[in-house]
Parts: sequence; C-alpha cells; structure tokens
Amino acid sequence: MYEVPAVGFSGNDFLNSCMLVHSIKEPLETLAILQQIERIMGRQPKAGTTYENRVIDLDILLFDDIVMDELELQIPHPRMVDRDFVMKPLNAIASDVLHPVFKKSIASLWFNIELSEVVERTGISLLKSKRFLKYTGNDIASYQGQNIKTQMNKFPVDKLNFIAIEGNIGSGKTSLAMRISEDYNGKCVLERFADNPFLPLFYEDKERYSFPLEMSFLADRYQQLSDDVAQHDLFTNFTVADYYVIKSLIFSNITLEEQEYALYQRLFNMMYKELVKPDLYVYLYQTEERLLENIKKRGRDYEQNIEASYLAQIQQGYANFIRSQKDLKIKVIDVTNLDFVNNQEDYLEVLRQISEAIAAG
Repeated sequence: MYEVPAVGFSGNDFLNSCMLVHSIKEPLETLAILQQIERIMGRQPKAGTTYENRVIDLDILLFDDIVMDELELQIPHPRMVDRDFVMKPLNAIASDVLHPVFKKSIASLWFNIELSEVVERTGISLLKSKRFLKYTGNDIASYQGQNIKTQMNKFPVDKLNFIAIEGNIGSGKTSLAMRISEDYNGKCVLERFADNPFLPLFYEDKERYSFPLEMSFLADRYQQLSDDVAQHDLFTNFTVADYYVIKSLIFSNITLEEQEYALYQRLFNMMYKELVKPDLYVYLYQTEERLLENIKKRGRDYEQNIEASYLAQIQQGYANFIRSQKDLKIKVIDVTNLDFVNNQEDYLEVLRQISEAIAAG
C-alpha cells in the first residue's frame, strides 16, 4: 500500500494499492459490484465536478486483455499510464503484464512516467483473510448479515487436505471449486481441458479421435494431480479440484471400443494407485435438461452439438462408479434446482451439505 498526496485538488492523502482479482463476472458486472462495495463503505456521490476526498475509490485498470470503450467503463483505464500513484503499485504486482493497447509491459510504461507525485510505500499490509464473506449481485444486501457470516465460518477447513468436485458436463463443478477456494483460501486445481487440441476434433469425429483424446486427458490429469495436489502449499489451507482422475475411466468407457478400453484400463490402474485420494469426493447431480441449458448458456462452440443421450451415458457412468466405491468418501448433491453461482442461499446450502459429509467422518 502506498501513501500519496491528493492530486488535482487540495485534500487529504490517499492510500493506494493494486490487487489481482479472479472473477467469473463480465467487466460491467464487476464494475456494478465494485460500486456497490463503495456505497456500503460510505462513499457519497460527488458534490461538484472536481476531484474531492472520498472514503474509497475502486477502479478497474485491466481486465485480461480486453479493450472496451463504453459510456460506463473504459478498459484499460484511460488515465492509468499517466499516473505514477497508479502505475507504481500496479508494477509491484504485475510488472510483466502487457498493456493491451500499447503492447508494452507495465514496468516499461511506468519507467517512462514523469515522477511528479510523492509516492511512499507504507507499513500497512493488506492481508487476505482465511475466511471471508463473498457476495455478488442481489446478495449484497446480506453483506452485513451475521447469520450468513456464521454459516460461512462453519465450513470445516481444518479437516480438509484435498476435496474433489465432479459432475457432468455443465454441472457447475468449476464455478463451485473456484468459489470455495476463494472463500476459504484453498489452492484451486482446474482441469486444463481448454488446452487439449483433440477435444474439438473429438466432437467432430468421435470414432477417430476418442483414443488419443482419452490418452491425452489421462496423461495430463495424472501429471497435474501429481504435481499440484500431492505437493502441499504452505500458503493455502487445502486443495480443491474441479475433477478427479476417475473421470478418465468413466468417459473412456463411453467413448472407446472394447479392446481400446481394455488397454486404457490397464494403464489407468497403474497410474491410479500412485495418486493421492481426496478426503471428500463431491458429485454435483443435474438433470440432462438442465445440463443442456447450462451448456448452451456458456456458449462453447464445440459443445453445442452435445446430445442428451451422451450426457445420460456419462451420468450413468458416474452412478455406476459411485455405487461400486468403497475406498472414497462420496457426497452426491442434487443441484438441479440450485443456483450456487448467483444465489448466496443456494451456495450456503451446498456448503452445508459438504460440511455435514466431512463431519460425518
């Protein structure tokens, strides 16, 4: 955090800082949430047309590599590269990031700014709480509700090392894993499906690309779970993943021919016994109809031809696995009528069910 004299008017010193935020929201949605936070903290509308003292001022400087020019929001922030009090704290956390318009690093842009303001680093530290309330959209009104805080604090972080969240395509497993990791300082491990070059080819020609797709997924999942889950992170409380390697066996049993699957299963069994097992395996159940709605909504081109019958096969594969398991602690949660991404009460209900499963031992 940096202490900066008021710029453009005569007023109190400012405390400035920059932070990196991960969000599933779009830029304008994010801006609306930031403005709600400002109002909750007591910021008042400007009395005049000039700059003035304010209790808090939240700005979006960059949003991935997006460039937008709307009446409500301009990204990148149009005046950021002219302000030492912005670029200095930004350089401290994102020096190598490229400005999407100037195509130069933050470090090089900051280096060329005329240092007209006195910017002093303070001894104040912004520490991320291990447990904090997350709020979005309409849930902002509940921010001050002690009941929600109490429920959030009941999540048994101290009893977890590794939790795996699975579900069918479009079930929301990634969104839930990300939200739990953010709210409880967890290390989030996300499946790298988007980087798999065989995936779009598979949806075009399943017969030809099934085996290379499943083999590449198996190798990548094994490596990621070995590297990211088995190695403990001192700065996080636990690890949460949006998949577990068992999904390799479930999907391959659907897509591969009998002889291919037999070979695949041998390789899988050799890898599986080397991997760390989750303390809790959560399966998010949704009906095929709801899954298709979610798939259509998120708009990935290569998924738009997925049929309900294929989702039903996957659902049955998970059901068979869950019924046959004796070594894993498993919790199935029906989220068909829950919107845990946008509704705080639904999210708390999912947390409640996970907490009960963990406490059950």
